[in-house]
Amino acid sequence: QIQLVESGGGLVQAGGSLRLSCAASGRSLGGYSIAWFRQVPGKERELVASVLWNGDGTFYGDFGKGRFTISRDGAGRSVYLQMNSLKPEDTAVYYCAAAFTGRQPVLITQAEEYDYWGQGTQVTVSS
Repeated sequence: QIQLVESGGGLVQAGGSLRLSCAASGRSLGGYSIAWFRQVPGKERELVASVLWNGDGTFYGDFGKGRFTISRDGAGRSVYLQMNSLKPEDTAVYYCAAAFTGRQPVLITQAEEYDYWGQGTQVTVSS
C-alpha cells in the first residue's frame, strides 16, 4: 500500500507560481508512474502531467506545456509539480496519483488506470 499526501496548494495571484509536493509513505515510489490531476466541481478530473517511474519521460496536458514541470526526487519518495505563470483557470483541486508500471517506460494518462490517490490540495488563482 502507498499513501500519498499532497501539499503546497494555496491562494496566488495570476502570474504567480506554486510548487506542489506529493509525499509517499508506506513504500517507495520506485516502479510507479506518477501523475498530477486536477478537478473543478462539475467537471471530470483532467491530467496535468505524468512522469515515468525513473523520471526519464514526462507528459503534459496542453494547458500546462511551458508553464508546469513535473519532477521526482532520487530517493523515490516525493514528486513535485512546479507551476509558473498561473492563470485563474488553473484554479482546481490538484491530486497526485500512482500506478505501478515496474520498469516499463509507460506513461499513463487515464485516471482510471491509477491505483493510489492523495486527498488533494486546493489551488486558487485570483485575477
